[in-house]
Amino acid sequence: MQRIHRVVAGTILAALFAATAGTVWASDTGQLQVVQGVEIYFGMLPSEIFQGHPQEHPEGTMHGGVPATANSYHLLVALFDRATGKRIGDAEVSAWVSEGEKPGPHKKLEPMLMAGAASYGNFFDMPSPGPYRIHVQIRRAGIAGVIEAEFDYLRARA
Repeated sequence: MQRIHRVVAGTILAALFAATAGTVWASDTGQLQVVQGVEIYFGMLPSEIFQGHPQEHPEGTMHGGVPATANSYHLLVALFDRATGKRIGDAEVSAWVSEGEKPGPHKKLEPMLMAGAASYGNFFDMPSPGPYRIHVQIRRAGIAGVIEAEFDYLRARA
């Protein structure tokens, strides 16, 4: 059953990327890393996908509201316990996006439900095609230390 949830999460991310084909992609490092027994999946979507949602809709107000800038992107992270396959919904997750040597702002990735499953996300300004490095930090209750992962990301060129 838990394997099905991971497949569903991967399918949702794949569908979102397919819906925006030619807009975004993840580079050679892939969209999955396993660190200290945690499967860390990431996806990046242009914020304009969320801009049409009314204010009363969850996507219209998530993370303080959808940025109106053309260079804003939504980072989505899903976490799974590698041993059990269960989705991790009680972590504290933060991230920053760096372009070259310039680190971007460090932001909390807020918990959110996607198709009824817990994920984490926030908006980041990404004015150029990149390349970018996405730094993710995860803290879990009852587990000492911080789990860290880095992903390379390159926006598609128009």
